[in-house]
This record gives sequence, structure tokens and C-alpha cells, in this order.
Amino acid sequence: MRCFLVMVAPAGMVVPAIAGNVGNHARAVARITGKVTSAVDGSSMPGVNVLVKGTQTGTTTDANGNYTLDVSGTDVTLVFSYIGFNSIEVKAGSKAEIDVTMQEDVATLNEAVVTALGISREKKSLGYSVGTVNGKDIVNVPQENVVNALAGRVAGVAINQTSGAGSSVSIVIRGAKSLSNDNQPLFVIDGVPVSNALNNLRQMGDRNNVDYGNVISDINPDDVESMSVLKGPSAAALYGSRAGNGVILITTKSGKKGKGLGVSFSTSNVFEKPYEYLDLHYKYANGDRNNALSEASSYWGGPQLDVGNTAVQWNSPVDANGNKIATELRSYKDNMKNFLQTGITSTNNVAISGSTDRATYRVSYNLMNNKGLIPNSDLKRNSLAASATYEAHKKLKLSTNLNFIRSNSNNRPSTANRGANPLQAAYLWSHIDIRELRDYWKPGAEDVAQRSPTAEDNPYFLAYGINNGFTRDRAFGNVKLDWEILPELTAFARVSHDIFTENRETKIPKSYSRVRNGGYYNQNFSRQETNTDFLITYKKKVQDVDFSVSGGGNILRQSGRDFYNGGSVLTEPGVYRVSNIPSGSLVYTNYTDKKEVYSIYGTGSVGYKNMLYLDVTARNDWSSTFSRENRSYFYPSASLSWLANYTFSLPEEISLLKLRAGWAQVGNDASPYQRVQTLGTGSYGNLVVGNIPANLLSPNLKPEIATSQEYGIDFGLFDNRLRFEGTYYYTENKNQLLDITTAASSGYTSQKTNAGLLASRGFEIMLGVSPIRERNGWNLDATFNFTRNRTKIKALTPQTDFYTLWDDNGGGAFTWVGEDIGNLYSRGYKKVDDPNSPYYKWPILDPSDGQWTESNDRKDREKVGNFNPNFMMGMQLNLSYKRFNLAASFDWRAGGQFQSATYRYMESDWRSQRQLDNLIPGGNYSTDELVALLKSDPEKYIIPKNGNFPRVGGHTKETGGMPFDGANDGGFVPGVLPIYDADKNIIGYTEHLGGPGTVIAPITDGYPWSFAKQYTFDASFIKLREISLGYSIPNIGPFRNATVSVFSRNIMLWTAAKIGIDPERAFQADNGKFRQGIELQNVLPWTMPVGFKVSFNL
Repeated sequence: MRCFLVMVAPAGMVVPAIAGNVGNHARAVARITGKVTSAVDGSSMPGVNVLVKGTQTGTTTDANGNYTLDVSGTDVTLVFSYIGFNSIEVKAGSKAEIDVTMQEDVATLNEAVVTALGISREKKSLGYSVGTVNGKDIVNVPQENVVNALAGRVAGVAINQTSGAGSSVSIVIRGAKSLSNDNQPLFVIDGVPVSNALNNLRQMGDRNNVDYGNVISDINPDDVESMSVLKGPSAAALYGSRAGNGVILITTKSGKKGKGLGVSFSTSNVFEKPYEYLDLHYKYANGDRNNALSEASSYWGGPQLDVGNTAVQWNSPVDANGNKIATELRSYKDNMKNFLQTGITSTNNVAISGSTDRATYRVSYNLMNNKGLIPNSDLKRNSLAASATYEAHKKLKLSTNLNFIRSNSNNRPSTANRGANPLQAAYLWSHIDIRELRDYWKPGAEDVAQRSPTAEDNPYFLAYGINNGFTRDRAFGNVKLDWEILPELTAFARVSHDIFTENRETKIPKSYSRVRNGGYYNQNFSRQETNTDFLITYKKKVQDVDFSVSGGGNILRQSGRDFYNGGSVLTEPGVYRVSNIPSGSLVYTNYTDKKEVYSIYGTGSVGYKNMLYLDVTARNDWSSTFSRENRSYFYPSASLSWLANYTFSLPEEISLLKLRAGWAQVGNDASPYQRVQTLGTGSYGNLVVGNIPANLLSPNLKPEIATSQEYGIDFGLFDNRLRFEGTYYYTENKNQLLDITTAASSGYTSQKTNAGLLASRGFEIMLGVSPIRERNGWNLDATFNFTRNRTKIKALTPQTDFYTLWDDNGGGAFTWVGEDIGNLYSRGYKKVDDPNSPYYKWPILDPSDGQWTESNDRKDREKVGNFNPNFMMGMQLNLSYKRFNLAASFDWRAGGQFQSATYRYMESDWRSQRQLDNLIPGGNYSTDELVALLKSDPEKYIIPKNGNFPRVGGHTKETGGMPFDGANDGGFVPGVLPIYDADKNIIGYTEHLGGPGTVIAPITDGYPWSFAKQYTFDASFIKLREISLGYSIPNIGPFRNATVSVFSRNIMLWTAAKIGIDPERAFQADNGKFRQGIELQNVLPWTMPVGFKVSFNL
């Protein structure tokens, strides 16, 4: 049977196709026959209502989409209707045969949604918010990771990707709810819970941090029929302890009843070229001072480029005596552009589907090949999916969904740190043409010594010499038996399984700067999960009341293993085997884990006159990760939906007016082996030693419990041309599973405990408009969504008054009790804090060097922002004219801040153009003029602010450099110097503004390295995430529903920071830790992908 449960699709009209003999004679009683098909794929549509307008006479189409209806007279109008499709009215006249083709309607597709346990419900009956995305929108603009298709489309959902194709993607629903995990939702595919997390980053050798990407990226987007986002506990409560971070339900495509053998094919190719880079200056060569080239220096503070200066360089020619000849110093601004290659992603998908009188089936194969922007990087995915149903008996149906995927790469370059990151290395030298480094081996020393101007790594060596390969094989699916015991009583039993194995292999040649003797590392790990579940459902309607009651249970079994070995010494160059590593350098670890959860659950729904609905659910879990006393925990929920437009006689302009409310509890389970200390083993040289974890475990752990309230209002106006959904929610999450720092005298670094209370609150708004419907072939639909979320720590342990998400450079992201999660801090600096002083807020400088003075107490750390946006807004636009269709998706995140560790390093090395622009050219003023300028606006010229600690000076005399040690590249920090009494108390201040006593130093010495405030930026951005223009080709012979389209992704990106870094990438996948608001070398340039796609059915 065809299941039309998709939620969002392009607007359209029902187009009648009328055939048959047309007569002019009147008739008393006549029989009309016909067939109803879908404009989406031409398939037959069973279950369509066919009604004589103004009467109760009607019928429904059969399994093949056919209908027969007896009517009286010729003045008869037939009305064809189906949930999710536009209704049509056709005047019958004397026609004997009427065929119609129905098209999907964006205004009504939300009538049906897939909810927890795969139960299909009418959306109007739900007392909670569910976000939906249609499969057509997912593949309209192809994505390598299906999760990216949700970006900007669903209120309350935040998407962050760390880098390019294949990198980790974080999805957080309604903000962070837990301090102990990565806050990633549960994914359920056709009833199969599948593994996904952010523990996919591994250091394979010193500073060779490799991001292997989420395992959810294995899913073939072309197989997805729809995605439902269960955002709140009311929606997800039936999944119990796994639903604490929300649930995403993925329904895949299947064969359709009544449809013969069919083939669908699609192909797409995306070409990706970089177009915007880091804001670097390329004005000065490498060197600490402007009077000498030093290619070994990381500073871009040497002689000026492109002005005729000469120097002996690494590749200078030699004269007859073998002496190097000085050559002109030139800039190479296109180094990164010349280093990168055009990225190409090709995706081909073919699917075969059909049915017999008792069976349906669908088989698909997908091949995705990605050649990355970074040389020698790639990603491949082969996936095979099969689904089938078989009616063994008219009341017994057997179905299955099976998926087999191989994702692999010959090289995933390190992009999450410095060290082995080729992108970072491409920015090392301003005066060296990167193309001259392509031959990265010294002649005759292949596999032994790289060719580089200095001791730094050649970027081509990092790209081609170091190889981080992986192969991941995954299989998941289920077998399900449905039994219609009675017309009102049904049951199903199901077994589902998800397993993947992954091999990671890293080869590091000799001469890598962090592993000079080379290295080889190998990791093999696997995870598997089996769920056995059943559900019995009883449905009944008694007069004005309809109700449904379901009860079932689930047994979950999880297991995993991991084996890692390798070392940082290769005895024989170029031989990458464990046996080539000396035993004293060999490192190895391995572990296994198991977990089981037993569950029972039930749900009940009562509806009254299609206007009042009450839903209740209950679930109890028993988890092996807790003690016998604590392993049982209960999760209830209740929700209410009231359709006021069915209760009162409202104006006909009001299509829908619904009020809803819900209350629920869900939780977060613990990982295995968190209760009891166990003895582990390790190695010390050639000795095997015993050890115990430094984290003191607790035998009395309990699950985290989230209690949520949700309230909402939905309305539609003017035949749903205007649609609105508004939701407010409040959630309290207690019993946080925390690692609390302990005293060193305890012998442990931390203790595992239940503590704390988090409170999340927020609101979500969805607004849809359809101002144009089938007006001379034109249709226009727009959907807007708006989100604001905040999470506050209301309590921790009695001994703890703050919680650290991450620490960095004396600052980081930590939250005091009573504050909102996400606050960013910088190390404090000493400043004048007397508001009556003329120097109020001025920095107090260190008299020894004239630099800012650190304040290292935690209480002195300065709050510089919050990584959460003030709000998020998405917009989807769909404009169609006859066979043409234009679709676009925008994403706007307003407010919030992020810290760029990339700019910390780039600006400490004086490579940033914006830092030059912020310099105050003190050498161009007299002393009195300079002092007057600085004092005229202290907020601008003296007092540090986010993104700029003011400094005076320049690199040359022309740019305002001050005389120092025979050159004009000096500068100083404006502020005050303290005056002390005999007891070291400050009794006054001396101005440090360029006059007597001012400490002048090379301008390259004047960087606020210790203060994250210098590299804290506004995280606001607007993205045109997707845009596509398509054309539907008329059917030609066997080719049906053919479309051709061109598209692009992220073609427009505006950022408030204006530093060439995407704020969305201010996120780090850190092995399950919540590390947001900081960016480190996620510097893949912004790209402008252009792609085309062709699809058709046979």
C-alpha cells in the first residue's frame, strides 16, 4: 500500500486528465470509472476519496488507484481528496471515464506525521511539536551528509559542521541538555535505532588530529522518504533513556502497492572552488624585524615585499663561487588558491521498485565519490538498500529493510589542529611561491627527508606524505511481522540490528616535524546493537469518541570493541607495518564493552469529535549500567490538543485554530562500567603494569531525568494560505552525570556523581505563506522558522559553584551556578577599577616590558560573550512556473560570539591584515599629538575590547612605526604604569602614551597572547545554504518524471566578524565532549559549489 506521509513538498495543483467518450445526452443514473495517479512519480494512489459534491455519495480508490462510482444526472461535480495533496473538483457532465493526476500541496502535507515507534498520526491530533522534512527537499540539493539537509529547515535544530565533505556534523535540538555527553539525538531509521556520536576524532601521531566523520553520514540521502524531528520529551518519551537529546525518525522509500516494475535514476555532479580566504596581508616577508629576512621565523614582520627589496632566499641561484645570489622579495597572495584543487563530488543513484498482488519491493544502489579540495584527499560511499513486504495472509504481513554501506577514504587530511594540517602549512610563508614546493622529497632521500625551506613542514608533504585512510563497513535493518488479529486489534514483532566495523590506518613518513622518525598507527573497532521489540494496538470508535491503546516492550543489547596499536619510530623508512616499530616505541590499547536495557511501554490516545485529543505514554527501563537498586526508572508523558475551529463556529477564513500542551519525562542513561573501579593493564617499557582509573566511580549512579512542559498554538487562515505554529517549552534536567574535580590528596583527579539541575527554556515559531496558488501557472510558497533557546545551571554540588565545558588559554567556556550555559571567558588583565579615576578601565601595564599584566585568578576572568546565538531563523522559498521550479533555503544566526584560535596564532605571528588596520600609526604624530589622540577616545584607542587590544606603532616608518634599535618598526601598548608605595600598594599612575618613560619595542613583540578577548568575534552570519533551479521535462517514451536542475550550496555567506572564517565551524568534535564556541584551524576557504542534477523514471 502506498503510504503518503511526507511533510513538506513544492506547491502544486491537481491536474485532471480526462479521457473517454463524451456524449451530449442527459442521463438518469450513470457509472463513472477512472484512475488516480500521483504527479510525483506517476504511481497509482490507493485510498483517495472520491465524493459527489454536496452529497454523501462517494467511494475510495482501490489498491491500483481505480474507482467506480454511480451518479445521478449530468450536473454532477466529483471531488477528489487525499491527505497531503490538493483536492480537485471535476464536472462530470456526461463523461464516463475521468482520470486525475494529483499533486502534493505544501499547505496540507503536514496533516500526517510519523511519531515515536513509527506510529503514524494526524498532525492536528498531536499535543506537541514535531518538525518534518520531506525527502524531496533532502535531495533537491545533494548533500554528502543527510543531516546537513536539516540546517535552517526545522525550528529548534542547530547544525554545525567542522570542515568540508566527510567531516563531523553536530546536531543539537533545543540546546544543550546534558553536561556529560555530546547532546546528539537518537536516530531511528525505519524503526532501527542506529549509532551516531561525535567520538569520531582521533589523534594518530603527534598533532595529527583526524576527523573521520559521523557514522550517520553513511545514510544514502536518495533513500530517504521523510525525516521527523521529535524535539521535546512529550514527542520522544516512548524512547525512554535514549530520548534525552531528542529523536530523529528517518523513513526510507519502499515499493508501492499497485505499481508495476519501475526504475528511477539520478546523477549529480558538484564542482567546488574556493573563493574567500583568511584575511592575511602578504605585505612583509618572514622575519622578526623589517631589516632582515628570516625564513625560519613564523612572523610576517620582515622586509617589505613587492618594493624592490632583495635578500638571499632558500632557492636563490648561486654564482660561480657557489655563493647564493640575493633575489627580489615578492608576495604570493595566491598560495592557498594554488595549493588547493577543484573539489568534485559525483553521486549516482539507481532504484528498482515494483509490486505483485501480494508483495512490494524496492532495491537501490548509490555511489558517491568525492575528490576533496585538499590535494590527495577523497571520500567514497557505496550503499545498497533493499526493502520488501509480503502478504503471507490477508491478515499477516512480513516486511524487511536492509542496508549495506561501505564508506572509505585513502586519505582524510588533518584539519583540526596545527601540526599535520596542510592548510595551516600553506599559510607559513608570505614570500615563497608554494608551487615550488610540489616536489616535497629531497632528491635521493625519498621516504627519509622532506624538502622544505625551513624546519617547518612542506604543505605538499603533509598532504601527500602523511596518509590517514579508513574503511567503514556498516549493515543495519530489520525484519517485521504485522498481524491483524481483529479489525480493531493489530500487533507486530520486530528484530532490528545495526553493526559497523571500522579500520583506520595512518602512515607518517620520516621527517614530519612532530614525529621525526616517522610513525605507523592502526585502529580497528566495531559496534553493534540488536533490538527486539513488539507492539499490540487496539483501536475503536464509539459514536463521537475514538481511542487507541498500545502496549509493547523492547530488549536492547549493545556491544563494542576497540584495538589500537602503533608507534612513532619506523626502523625501515617507508615500511608501514607494526613489525617495523621497535618494541619500546610500540603503543597498544584494547577494550570491549557491553550493555543491555529491558523496556516495557504503553501509549493511549483518546479523541472526541475530532476536536479534542488526549495522549498519554508510559515507559519503564531496566539498564545494566546501574546497580540493582537504581536500574529501574519510569518515564511518563501526557499531552492535550484542542481544535477550537471544530468546537466553535468561527469565520470561514480560519482554517485551523489549535491549542496544545504537554508534560513529559525522559532521561539519559550512563555508559557501561561507570560504577565500580576496575583494574586495568598497561605498559612501562617492556613491563606490564596494573592501573586503576583516575576518576573515582560511584556505585549509586542514577540516570539523568528531564522533566518538560510544552505549550503551543497553531492556526491557519484563508484555506491554509497563512500557517502559524508557536511553541514555548521549559525543561529541567536533574541528576547530571558529572565528573567533579577532587583534592589531589584523595589519589584521584575527579569523582563521578549525580548532581546538578539544568533548566532550558525557549520558544519556536513557524510561519508559512502561500500568496500565489496556480495563478496562470505560478505558485509561490515561503516558510519561516524562528528559534531562541537558553539553558541555565540552577544547581551543582554543594562544593562546586561552576562547571567547565572547556578550558583554553586561561579562559574558556564555563558556567557559574545561576548563569546560562555558553558563556565565554578570557583571562583577566589588570586595569584601573576606580570609576572616579580619569584612567577608569585603562590597562595597568607591567613596568618591565610595558605589556598587559595578567590576572590569573578565576574570579578575575572576564566574560566576553556566549556561544549561543540570540536567535536562529530559517527561510525556505519555493517559486514555480509551469515546469520550472526555483527553490532556496536561508539560515540566519544572530548574535553570540566565538573564539578563533586560528587568529590567535595568525595574529601572534603578525600575518593578519585586520591587525595591521587596527594599529595606531604613532610614528606619524608628534608626541603631543599622539597623546591627545589617544586620550580623545580611550574606548577606541586605549581600552581593550573584543577583537582588538589597541597598540601604537607600525612595521615601517610610512605605516607609523616608531624608531627602535636602528629601525622604524617599533611600537607600544597604551595604558598606565603603576606607582607603588613601600608596601607595593598602587598609589598612582603614570601615563604610557608615547611620552617619556614609554617602553618601545619591536611591534611584533606587542601581541596579547594570553588574552582570548583579542580573538573573540561576533558569530552572526547569514547563509544562502541552498539554491536550485529545475525544469520538469515532459514524458518522452519510457522516460517519465524527468527533471534537470542546477544548484549551489552556501553561495552567499555574510559574517559579522569579516575574518574569512565560518562561525558555524567554531565547534570541535572532541570525543564526546561538548566543545562549542572555539575554532582551531578549521580554515578550509569558503567555496562556491556549482552542480547539476538529472533524474528520471522508467
